[in-house]
Amino acid sequence: MDTDQQRRSSRGFAVVSRSEPNLIRTLAPAAEAAGYQTFWVNDSVDADGLAALAVAAEATSSIQLGVGAIPLDRMAPDQIATQIDELGLPVTRLTVGVGSGGGAGALTRVRTGVAALRALTNARIVVAALGPRMSGLAGEIADGVLFDWHTPGSCAGSARIVRDAALAAGRPAPAIAAYVFTALGSRGIVQLRGEVAHYSAYPSYAAQLARMGAAPMETVVAATDREALDRGLAAFDAGLDETAVRAVAGEETSEAYLTLLAAAAPGAPETTGISRRTGGPDEP
Repeated sequence: MDTDQQRRSSRGFAVVSRSEPNLIRTLAPAAEAAGYQTFWVNDSVDADGLAALAVAAEATSSIQLGVGAIPLDRMAPDQIATQIDELGLPVTRLTVGVGSGGGAGALTRVRTGVAALRALTNARIVVAALGPRMSGLAGEIADGVLFDWHTPGSCAGSARIVRDAALAAGRPAPAIAAYVFTALGSRGIVQLRGEVAHYSAYPSYAAQLARMGAAPMETVVAATDREALDRGLAAFDAGLDETAVRAVAGEETSEAYLTLLAAAAPGAPETTGISRRTGGPDEP
C-alpha cells in the first residue's frame, strides 16, 4: 500500500441490526472514539437497520451512520425517507445504502430508486453492488458503492469499473467501501465459517464467487492473532476508500465485540482509547 492510499483509506465498523440495543449503545461510541469513519448495520426482514441506527445516533455525536443495504423490492424510497424523518436520524451523518433485492429489473429499480431518494432526503446514498453492471450503475448515480463478498483483488477491479463509469458520466468518483466479514480468534472463526457457508448458498453470492474464481474464505478475514488481522485488513484497505469491518465476534458479549473493534481500529493503540489485545476473546 503506497503512502497516498494509506492516507486515503479509512475503516468502518459493522454489526447486524438485530444486535441488542444495549450492545449498539456500547459499540457505536467505542467505534467513534477509536477513529472509525462509519458505524454500519445491515437491514433484514426481521431487523430494522434504520431503527438500529437511531440507537447508535443517540449514543454518538460525529461518526457517520450507515445502513447497508435496504432492498428496494421490500422498502420503497418514500417509506425509507418517512422512516428517516420519524426516527429523527441526523441526515448530515447518515449514509443510506440501497440494493436491488430480488427479481427482474434490478438495474432499473436501483436507478429509479436512487433518483427518488435524492428528491426526498439529503442523506448520502450508496448502492450495494456485487457484479460489474451494478458497479457501473453506482458510478453513474450514487454517492458511494458498497461491495460485499469480494476478494481484495476483486475490490480493486470493481473499483475501476465504478470510477470509469463516473468519469464517463462526467461526475466525481463515488466513495468506495466494502463489507469485510472479520473474525479474530478460534470462536470467531468457527462462527465466520458458518456465515460463509450460509451466504455462499445464495445464488447471487454463489454467482459472485464463480465470477471471481474465488473460494468463499478468500472474501473474509479469519485471523488467529493481531498480526494476521492487520495483514488481512490491509489487503482490502489497498483498494478501498473505506473497509467496513463486519464483526464476527464468536459470542454476543460486549467484551468480545470490543476486543475485535479495538484490534481492527484504524488508529495506533495509544490513540484509540481502547485496549487492543493480541488474541481473540477466547485466548489469553
